[in-house]
Amino acid sequence: MFKWLESRVLWGSLLILAGLVFLMQNIFHIQLGGLFWAALLGLGGLVFISVYLSERRNWWALIPGFTLLGVAATVFISSFFPRLDNIVGGLFILGGIGLAFVAVYLTERGYWWALIPAGVMLTLAAISVLDQLFSGFESGGLLFLGLALTFALVAILPNPQGRMSWAWIPAGILAVIGLIISAASENLIGYVWPLVLIIGGLGLIYRTWISRRG
Repeated sequence: MFKWLESRVLWGSLLILAGLVFLMQNIFHIQLGGLFWAALLGLGGLVFISVYLSERRNWWALIPGFTLLGVAATVFISSFFPRLDNIVGGLFILGGIGLAFVAVYLTERGYWWALIPAGVMLTLAAISVLDQLFSGFESGGLLFLGLALTFALVAILPNPQGRMSWAWIPAGILAVIGLIISAASENLIGYVWPLVLIIGGLGLIYRTWISRRG
């Protein structure tokens, strides 16, 4: 399958291309090095994805494939759009890793575990952008809410092993923590805690009422 990677013509052509790119950069003062590395990383990502497409059992190849594409996009942005690098640099790398695990889940619904790293990476990708766009942004609350949504998706999305009802427990706990952190950052903690206590009390009364009826 990978015999073409041993081709001397292929690697020789890549070396010649690299030499020409850097030579033109030095002669004409055109910054092409970033474009070369972005293209090389992107090519590497496509190679891994082609490994998966040629044999669907090679789901592992999606992880380095999407990751390399994300790194390639980051290198391209930093080379030609440096002002955007601080904003979207982390988005492409973390988002690429997150999308890789989403793709792993889509290949086989039994790989429900892939949703957890996917949710973590995509949440961190969103936080990396919001941190740059909004000064004083409270990322802790969003992190916990993103993790809560991740476990909620584990519980909801189809799975050949059956519904993962246990995932609602960490989803609920993480959602409460995220709401508390977000509320504290907005000086709303004085309203959130009473509501939490009221909801908790109503839950206890409801469970007692149900048990007595049974």
